[in-house]
Amino acid sequence: MVKLTIVGRVKDGLPLAQGHRYVTDDHGYFGFYKQQAELVLEEIARGALKSAKMTIHVNHHCFHYLVEDGVCFIVLCESSYPRKLAFHYLQDLHTEFDKFDKRILDKITRPYSFVKFDGVIGNIRKRYIDTRTQANLSKLNAHRKKDVDIVTMHVSEIARIRARSLGEEILESRIAMNAPVSPIWGSSRMEAIVMTWTPIALIVSVATIVIWASVNLTESFVV
Repeated sequence: MVKLTIVGRVKDGLPLAQGHRYVTDDHGYFGFYKQQAELVLEEIARGALKSAKMTIHVNHHCFHYLVEDGVCFIVLCESSYPRKLAFHYLQDLHTEFDKFDKRILDKITRPYSFVKFDGVIGNIRKRYIDTRTQANLSKLNAHRKKDVDIVTMHVSEIARIRARSLGEEILESRIAMNAPVSPIWGSSRMEAIVMTWTPIALIVSVATIVIWASVNLTESFVV
């Protein structure tokens, strides 16, 4: 089932629309998955995720995303939901989104302020709730031999990419500032230590959060 949808601008990673909320938030689960979706959007905007289509596993769910014409469409589904249908859903979103005036969209500066598209997301989502409708079965059975392999990752891999990038940014920032440092902290040995352990520390921190979520999150999503 389609649980969460986010539409974002690739050039700056700004989330434009998110549709209605289809999850309970008694324990912050909605916030957790929304944060993960925004992380994916940020990494796409940075150029760290170069594939136009991708599936990203997180707990018992999957993010599927599609990048078209400088816009990223992201959906969160249960792992059991057919991936082919998820990408049909994303393609339908793109078709409707393409009808809007791009000049207006380029002027949006606040996150999730393109509320006109929220209703569109809700209407399209209704078509994909039941995977056994004739229309959805036809989509699943069509062009079976022409299905294209889609890159698959786990969210922890994206977290490692992010952590590694942050470690590089720290070094670049220090070099750019050209600030005086003590002989100890400016030594090549200390620099090697920092470059080695800073990304590892960040990876451990993010991995701890992901593991905690995997243990504590339950099937609390509702239609």
